[in-house]
Amino acid sequence: MTVTQSMPRQRMIDIIARIAGEDGDYQTIVPGLSIHRHSSTAKLNCAAYKPSLAIIVQGAKRVVLGEETLVYGASDYLLTSIDLPVLSQVSVASPEEPYLSMAFQIDTTRIPALLDAIGHGAAKSSGSPRGMAVSKLTPDLEDAALRLLRLLDRPDDIAVLLPLVEQELLYRLVIGPHGARLRQMTTVESQPHQIGRAVAWLKEHYSRPLRIDDLASRVSMSVSSFHHHFKAITAMSPLQYQKQLRLQEARRLMLEERLDAGDAGHKVGYESQSQFSREYARHFGEPPGRDIGRVRRSLVGHLSGEAEMLSEG
Repeated sequence: MTVTQSMPRQRMIDIIARIAGEDGDYQTIVPGLSIHRHSSTAKLNCAAYKPSLAIIVQGAKRVVLGEETLVYGASDYLLTSIDLPVLSQVSVASPEEPYLSMAFQIDTTRIPALLDAIGHGAAKSSGSPRGMAVSKLTPDLEDAALRLLRLLDRPDDIAVLLPLVEQELLYRLVIGPHGARLRQMTTVESQPHQIGRAVAWLKEHYSRPLRIDDLASRVSMSVSSFHHHFKAITAMSPLQYQKQLRLQEARRLMLEERLDAGDAGHKVGYESQSQFSREYARHFGEPPGRDIGRVRRSLVGHLSGEAEMLSEG
C-alpha cells in the first residue's frame, strides 16, 4: 500500500472511530451518510440495501445475495444499484481493530444530468448486469469519500459542499468499472430500468399473491425475458425476491411490533402458518420463536452492558 493510499485511509479511520465511539450503526448529520462500528463478528443478519456506495476502512464483511456471497474489506467498495434484500455479516472485527465503515445513499435521479454533462459513452461497460458488485477503491474515490466524512466536523459547510462532493462521488462511480450498472438503471426502457420498476412494485405489494405474467406485462416485458433479466440483476427469481421481502418484514414485525409468528406471517401474505415457519427457518436458520427469542435476549444483554449505545437494524 502506498503512502497516498494509506494516509486518507487512516484519516477515515480516525474520523469514524471518533464519531462512532461505541459499537452501532449511526445516521449522521450529513444526509444519506451513515457510519458503522462493530468490535466483534456476529451471525448473518437480514438487511435491505438501497442504491448506495459502501466503503470499509477497517475489518471485513460478507453479503449473501441470493445464492452468491460477496466478501469485501479495507481497500474495497460495494456498489449497490438497485434495492436488494440480503443477508450480511461483519466477518473481521476485534476490540483492538473494530470493523469501521461508511455508507452513502446514491440519488439515482442525479445520474441522467451527470451523463449528459460527461457523455453517455463515458460510463464503462460491465461484464455483468448484477445490481451489486465489489471493486477496488481508487485513490480518487477514496479522496472524495474522505472529504464527505470531513463534513461531519464542518456542519456549516454541508449545505454548500455536500452537492459538490456527491457529484464527484457519482462521477467516480459512473466512470469506474461498474458505471454501466448505474447508467442502465436510469436509462428509461432499458432492461435494468424495467426491472427496477418491477422491484419497486414488489416492495410496495409484497404481501399480495404474485402473478409473474401480470408483473412482466406491467413493465412491458415478455415473461421469459422478465425472468431472465430479473435473476441476472438481483440474483433471485421474482418469487424468491418476494419471499425475502416477506420474511424480513415478518421478522421486523415480531421484533419491533412484538407480533406473534402467526400474525406476522399472515400480515406479510402467508396463508399457511406451517409454510411460513418452514421458509423462515430455512432463511434465518431457526424457527421464528427461537430466532426472535435469541435476538431479544442478545439485545437485552447488549443494552445492559452498553446502555448508551445507539443501534440501527
